[in-house]
Amino acid sequence: MDVDYVRVWAFREAGDGLYVSVSYDEGRWRILREKRAQALKMMEALLGAGIDSITYGSVARGDVHPLSDVEVFVPRPVNTVVVEAIVERAHGGWVRREVVQATPGYVPKGYIYLDEYSTVSFPLVEMLRSESIFYDIAGKLDLKGVKGGERVPGMNKEMKVIIPTEYGHAEFPAEKDPEHAAKLLRIDPQALRRRIEVLRRRRLHGKTGVFVKVVLGDSESFSNVLERLIDENPWLRRRVRG
Repeated sequence: MDVDYVRVWAFREAGDGLYVSVSYDEGRWRILREKRAQALKMMEALLGAGIDSITYGSVARGDVHPLSDVEVFVPRPVNTVVVEAIVERAHGGWVRREVVQATPGYVPKGYIYLDEYSTVSFPLVEMLRSESIFYDIAGKLDLKGVKGGERVPGMNKEMKVIIPTEYGHAEFPAEKDPEHAAKLLRIDPQALRRRIEVLRRRRLHGKTGVFVKVVLGDSESFSNVLERLIDENPWLRRRVRG
């Protein structure tokens, strides 16, 4: 497993007793291997059609548990019919398809659920940097990184920064010191603060704050749903059509 010793040392120097180390048993390493194998299978299938993808979150960081999601993401708009055909061929189909938009002006994304814990997703329009940085914050790996057994730092939904170590991981509460957390992740502190604020609101109100969620029917396509959203949403219409 890849370990960034410089960052681990910075973690230990965080002070105030905030640094916590977590050791994995063999069961946890096994879960990580299994979930990575799921991600790898779909990522290789996508690459076979010339489509690059990443996996992000706990599968990229390593802090998995039995119910951790396996999330494969295509970072750019893609021919959704091709992606559906790849999923059909590699996985045998899906349990549902969704279009999700977090806010009126936010990028709409398509989600193909292979099962309740595994997804292939993609933006339906080009993402802004302020949107794509979410994956940097969560921690992401490309196909080469997954094959190489790498792990990367990232922040989980509990707002803990996870830094991989040879024995498991180290964690630091980002809420306590966002500036230090941003240094550990090597990202813009303002972007991290915005993400922390979103997660705080979710924790306070107990909901995800999704603006639109459309479950596609058997005869519906991602492109049809996108066109409907563009017609109904002036913010999205200006973004797409100028």
